[in-house]
Amino acid sequence: MSCRYMAAISSSLLRSTITLPTLPHFNPLKPPNSVRLIQSTFQLPVRHCPHRAMSRVSATHDEEAAAKAAATEANSGAPTIFDKIISKEIPSSIVYEDDKVLAFRDINPQAPVHVLVIPKLRNGLTELGKAEPRHEDILGHLLHASKIVAEKEGIVDGFRVVINSGASACQSVYHLHLHVLGGRQLKWPPG
Repeated sequence: MSCRYMAAISSSLLRSTITLPTLPHFNPLKPPNSVRLIQSTFQLPVRHCPHRAMSRVSATHDEEAAAKAAATEANSGAPTIFDKIISKEIPSSIVYEDDKVLAFRDINPQAPVHVLVIPKLRNGLTELGKAEPRHEDILGHLLHASKIVAEKEGIVDGFRVVINSGASACQSVYHLHLHVLGGRQLKWPPG
């Protein structure tokens, strides 16, 4: 069989829907040796997939829509999900806690280490853009707690602290929080 013929068959197969067998020993994430051999023998050309780009745009659009929806409730004074985590109504995986802050693992991690650090008392600090001089102590304390989290997680030699402030930054919970990210090579520019 010629390589051109194999590439045409492979391309056709990639575009078609394939129903995989539902055998108890079948693991689609670990193909049998014969499949791995075929995969390594025939290097298929990589094509640009517009559907993949569109799905990423949709995910970003969903994040933006969620952030805009959250912003409408920002100043309502209603308890946030973080208030419920602080009061232990909602369980979380706590990494660090002291009398002023709580740090816990993000349920949707964007890096191998992704921990949220929040003040226990909101005190009008729903976002960084609302910070006032009276918040200086807690803002410094949040940064220091972020460093403690990085030490505990073994990433103190390289980590990032992110604060999303407002709907255009995709802030989804209006209780100031810092994202401590690390455990992999982070790229620049972010976002």
